[in-house]
Amino acid sequence: MVASDQNHPPVKTPPIRSCLIFVLAIAGTVRGADAGLPASQPKMLNIIRESVKVGRGADHARHEAGWPAAYEKANSPDYYLALTSMTGPSEAWYLAPFESHAAIAAMMKREEKDPVLAAELGRLGEKDAEYLEGWRAVQTKARPDLSFGQYPNIAKARFFEITILTVRPGKYALFESILKAYNAARQRVAPESSYRIYAAIAGTVGATYYIIQSVEDYAHFDRTGDEHRKTFAAATPEETALFDKWGDAVVREETQRFRLDPKQSYVSKEARASDPEFWNGK
Repeated sequence: MVASDQNHPPVKTPPIRSCLIFVLAIAGTVRGADAGLPASQPKMLNIIRESVKVGRGADHARHEAGWPAAYEKANSPDYYLALTSMTGPSEAWYLAPFESHAAIAAMMKREEKDPVLAAELGRLGEKDAEYLEGWRAVQTKARPDLSFGQYPNIAKARFFEITILTVRPGKYALFESILKAYNAARQRVAPESSYRIYAAIAGTVGATYYIIQSVEDYAHFDRTGDEHRKTFAAATPEETALFDKWGDAVVREETQRFRLDPKQSYVSKEARASDPEFWNGK
């Protein structure tokens, strides 16, 4: 584990577009509950990662706007956010919250029972092949015991940093003890900071964890990087000893940054009303 500028612990076919993840933001003026969005960490987050063909990003984004238009016309309650990559490969991530597998089942039944919606989602899914090189769907479970800070204002999120960690077999207890030690040190230097952790339960290989943090302004990543460095500086000898075992616990670590795309996202009318200039492009 190496101290860095990162702001995290050392760290389609289908008409099932709603199988995604809805994540977090740092502070804001409208809480999630007031915007028709989750006010606490969702118990499940599902992720769809789409690999976009080089040079087709703009065309893909225009096509993807058809999904939220279809859901809005059907008055669907299954909201999601769309993120486009700023680093790493050319990708679009779609993120949505669920409280249980039963909630996912209910979403699928709603789509199946609406022939107009189902037909439109099928058409959109088929057209996706023109813009994509591939896609992956992952279901995750919230780990509030490893997450940190107050659940933030989702409606104000603009940029995201997501770290994907693959843990060595048999090292899960060590990995989680390192995260908990990091959280203890972080509490002493930046108690107002916030990030959420989810563990993959289907759709990927190995034990995979996602650390998700977001900001309202890209410049705020300067602050989160400072908080990360200060956390290491404030660590006790016992905590530092655990941090030094990061490489024993983690096989692979990848961090990418994303921009929230309002046109590809499907959010409630309350969320759009919280910042109409951003969400409606006015």
